[in-house]
Formats: sequence, C-alpha cells, structure tokens
Amino acid sequence: QVQVVESGGGLVQPGGSLRLSCVVSGGTFNVYTMAWYQQAPGKQRELVAEITSGDSTSYADSVKDRFTISRDNAKNTVYLQMNSLKPEDTAVYICNAFYGDIFATDDYWGQGTQVTVSS
Repeated sequence: QVQVVESGGGLVQPGGSLRLSCVVSGGTFNVYTMAWYQQAPGKQRELVAEITSGDSTSYADSVKDRFTISRDNAKNTVYLQMNSLKPEDTAVYICNAFYGDIFATDDYWGQGTQVTVSS
C-alpha cells in the first residue's frame, strides 16, 4: 500500500521561508511525477509545482521565483522550498504522486500540511 506523508508546515512571518517534505512509501518513487497543491479555505485545490521523473519542473505563476521543487529518489522524498512567503500563500499544502501509462494509472495523495503566513 502506497503512503504519502507531508511534513514541515507551520506558522511563519511574511518574507520568511519554509521547507516542506513529502515521503512516499510502498511504491516506485522514481517513476512518479510528484506535485504540490495548495488548498486554501473556500478555494479550489490548485497546483503549485510539479517535478517529473526526469526532473523537469513547472510552477504556478504565483510562486515562480519564490518556490523550488526538488526530489531525492534515494530518500523517496520530494521537497518544496518556499521563500519570500506572503499571507496569500496560507493554505494546506498537499503532496501528490502520479504515474500513468496505457496500462494503468497510479494517483496517491497525502493528508496535507498547514502553512500559515502571518505577522
């Protein structure tokens, strides 16, 4: 059974930094496209950043040049380095592991970690 577990959230002042971690167990981590989503109260879940199995990355316009996604296949872990945080970054950040081909689709989600940006 595949498990996805996030950590690293917390309360930070505007302009501060946090690093989120997401560990995947029970699956084949190196084949997954890994992504971070944010879920703010009253809003739809939105894609923040993703990294493919080949280390290609993409970001939402709202976080470009502030957030960096990376992965360590040896540790089955994906990271989200968040710098220059703004109050509007406040949300639950949820990790996703995805793999799809013509034979099967794997799509796994974590429970999320709360990030609050406030003075």
